[in-house]
Amino acid sequence: MMDMILKDNESKEGFEIVEKLQELRKESMLGGGKERINAQHKKGKLTARERIELLVDYESFVEIGSFVKHNSDKFGLENKKFLGDGVITGFGTINDRKVFIYSQDFTILGGTIGKAHAQKICKVMDLALKMGCPVIGLIDSGGARIQEGVDALDGLGDIFYRNVQASGIIPQISVILGASAGGAAYSPALTDFIIMGGKNAFMFVTGPQVVNSVTGENVSFSELGGSEIHSTISGVCHRVADTEEEALEIVKKLLTYLPSNNLDDAPHPLEKFTAMDPYLLNRIVPESENEPYDMKRIIEVIVDQDSFFEIFPNWAKNIVIGFGRIENQTVGIIANQPLYLSGAIDYNASDKAARFIRFCDSFNINLITLVDVPGFIPGIKHESSGIIRHGAKLIYAYSEATVVKITVIIRKAYGGAYIVMNSKQLGSDINLAWNSAQIAVMGAEGASKILFRNHLKETEDPANLLKDFTEKYRKEFSNPYQVAEKGKIDKVIFPHETRFEIIKSLKFFESKRDQSPKRKHGISPV
Repeated sequence: MMDMILKDNESKEGFEIVEKLQELRKESMLGGGKERINAQHKKGKLTARERIELLVDYESFVEIGSFVKHNSDKFGLENKKFLGDGVITGFGTINDRKVFIYSQDFTILGGTIGKAHAQKICKVMDLALKMGCPVIGLIDSGGARIQEGVDALDGLGDIFYRNVQASGIIPQISVILGASAGGAAYSPALTDFIIMGGKNAFMFVTGPQVVNSVTGENVSFSELGGSEIHSTISGVCHRVADTEEEALEIVKKLLTYLPSNNLDDAPHPLEKFTAMDPYLLNRIVPESENEPYDMKRIIEVIVDQDSFFEIFPNWAKNIVIGFGRIENQTVGIIANQPLYLSGAIDYNASDKAARFIRFCDSFNINLITLVDVPGFIPGIKHESSGIIRHGAKLIYAYSEATVVKITVIIRKAYGGAYIVMNSKQLGSDINLAWNSAQIAVMGAEGASKILFRNHLKETEDPANLLKDFTEKYRKEFSNPYQVAEKGKIDKVIFPHETRFEIIKSLKFFESKRDQSPKRKHGISPV
C-alpha cells in the first residue's frame, strides 16, 4: 500500500514538473502579453520572434536564456518581471551557415536594456567569437532602462566593449526595425553594417522631446533619425528597406558575400556564373573627358552577372562601393562615380571608401579599384570640413591593406586623387590603365593655362592657342604610356580586356603574403 502511495506521489510530482516547464515556455513565448503583441502589430511591426523566424532556416533557431529575469526592485520594476527580459537570444543557421542572433522585444518594457538584458546579448557575442560566427542584432529598443540606473549603463558598456573586441574577427550586422535610442545607438554604430527596415525604424542619441526641451526645436522622429536621414546625409545606415521582411532578406544576401570570420574564406557559390559581353565596355565611356556616365555600368560588366551588391547606395554618391563576384569569388569594389560631382573626392566619399577598404582587408576580401577622378573637391566648405584629415583616411586604408589590390584607371586620374585611389605608391599589386586613360598632375586644359600663361597673354587669339596647347599637352603628358614607361602602370589595355586581366591577376596573386611591421597598431587619422 505504501509503495502505491509513493508511486502516486512520484507521478504527481513528475506531472507538476512537466506542467511547470510547459507553463514557463508558454509564458516566455508570449513576451509582454497578447495586448502588447497586438499593439506591435497595429504599428505595422513584427514581434521579436517573428523576425527571427523570417531570418533563419526553418526550425533551426535554438533559444538560450529564455527564463532570465532582471533583479531590480526600484521604481516599480519588482512588479514588472518578464521572462527573457526584453531580448531573445540564441543561435541558428541562415542558408545552412551558423549565426548568433539577438532580437530585442519591444513588448517587454519597450525593449529597454537593463543589466540582465545586456548580459544575454554579451553571452551570444562571446559565443559567436568562440565559434567564429557572424552575430546579428535585430534592434527595437527604447535605450537604457532608466529604472536600473548605472547598472543599465554598465550593461551598455559591456556590449560596446564586445563590439570592439569582435571587430575584424567576425562580421557584425545590426538591423534597425524599431527604435535605436540613446546611448544604445552606439552599439549598432560599432558594427560593420546597419540596415534600417520599415517605417518604424529610427536611430538617435536624443529623441524629439529631449531636443525640444533643450533647443526649442520641433522635430519629428523621421526628421531626426529616420532611414532617409541616415542613408543619405549622416552616413550611419548602409542599406534601407521599405519593410521589415525586405530588411531581413538584405541580411541574407549580404551574408552570401562574407566569410564567417577573419580566418575563413568568403562563400564560393557552386552554381555556374555568367558574365556580360566584355565588348560593352568599349561603348560606355564618352570621348569627352567632362561628359558624365554611370560607373555602375562598368562594374556590372566586369563582375559576374547580377552579382554586384552596393553598400551606401544613397550616401556620398560620388564614390561607389560594394561587393561583387568574379568567377564566383567575392571581391570588394571601390569606384569613382562621374555621374555625381564628376567623381571628385570629398570628405564623405573618403570616409565611405576608407571604412569599406578596412572591412575587406580584415576579412581577406580582395580589392578592385576603378578610377575616374578629376581630384579632390575644392572650396572653403570642404577645406573647413577637414578634407585633408578625411582624405588621409583613404590613404591610410589603402596603404594598410594587405589583401590583393588591383587598380584600373578608366578615364581620368589627376593630381593627389591619382595617388589616393590605390596607386603603386600605396602598395597596389597590379595597376592597369585603359588605352584612353589620362594620367597627370591636373587636366590638360588647366595645366596648359598655367604652363603657357605668358604665351596666352601675348596672343591675339588665346582661345585657339589654348586649344592647341591643350591638345599638345594631352598627347605628350596626359596619357597612360608615359606613366607605363616609369613602371607605375603595369599594363595598358583595351576596355574589353578588363575582366580577363583582373581574373588573371586575382588567380596569380591568390597566395599573396604581406607582413606588416610589428607594432601594437597604427594611428589612423580618424
